[in-house]
Amino acid sequence: MIYRFRSAVLFTLLLLIPLSALSDQTDTTVPNNSAKLLILGDSLSAAYGLDQQEGWVSLLQKRWRDENISIDIVNAAVSGETTDGGLARLPRLIEQHTPSHILVELGGNDGLQGHSVSKIRDNLSAIVRIAKSDNTVVFVQDMQIPTNYGKRYTQMFSDTFETVSEQHEVTKIPFFLEDIALQKDLMQPDGIHPNAEAQPMIVDFMFEKLTPLIINKR
Repeated sequence: MIYRFRSAVLFTLLLLIPLSALSDQTDTTVPNNSAKLLILGDSLSAAYGLDQQEGWVSLLQKRWRDENISIDIVNAAVSGETTDGGLARLPRLIEQHTPSHILVELGGNDGLQGHSVSKIRDNLSAIVRIAKSDNTVVFVQDMQIPTNYGKRYTQMFSDTFETVSEQHEVTKIPFFLEDIALQKDLMQPDGIHPNAEAQPMIVDFMFEKLTPLIINKR
């Protein structure tokens, strides 16, 4: 399914969102033997339009804690982020937080800005190489863009994440808004970002996908 919204005019709003402050949330009370997941993402993971504690990342952390699962999250998602920005920030983030796992949730803004698919692929590949060189386990989040960008571009964009996943032998996580984006009552008024009601649904999805992968790749 392609990531569609009700009005094409709304797609450009994402490009106008200013960069938010980098949260890099972490909890130093977590045991040293815990896995540490760094999320390198954009506004979809940065709780845009919500209180930080309402976002799926914070809710996922709470669920792991409530279920005594030793996975700590560093939320390095920034609204408006592109693969260029993520690539530039990654070395500092790895040095600062020494994550055991990284979820790369980037590329959507690149697609909305019409960046070349080869550039997106090269940036994602570089991000994966940097992370793996530090013996970090990497997951690539699948991303989707609206169909009004043309069949050829949208297909090439969609194929990029599968290509990166296969070339670098990393797990691709399915797009977490695939079953949410077309439901108006689960989206914020901008038609782009999931609302507070949708966040627990994302948590259920990401908990199911990420938990066994992280526990089994320690």
